[in-house]
Amino acid sequence: MATTCFFEETISDLEKKEARIDFEFGRSSFYGQNLMYFRINGEGVIVDEETGKKIAEQMQGLAAYLGYDR
Repeated sequence: MATTCFFEETISDLEKKEARIDFEFGRSSFYGQNLMYFRINGEGVIVDEETGKKIAEQMQGLAAYLGYDR
């Protein structure tokens, strides 16, 4: 059972700098398979493979829409 963190940072709102969250995501093998996990302000979830795929697809779509994928 291991985790690999891919992103870990305290994120602030663009204008309201006092509005911040501690945000982390990565992969976890806690349930015997490689799955996505998310942690916000210390609270975490491990999502099933179907949900992980949906999140990845929608984040890729958002990145493309915003031009971040160039």
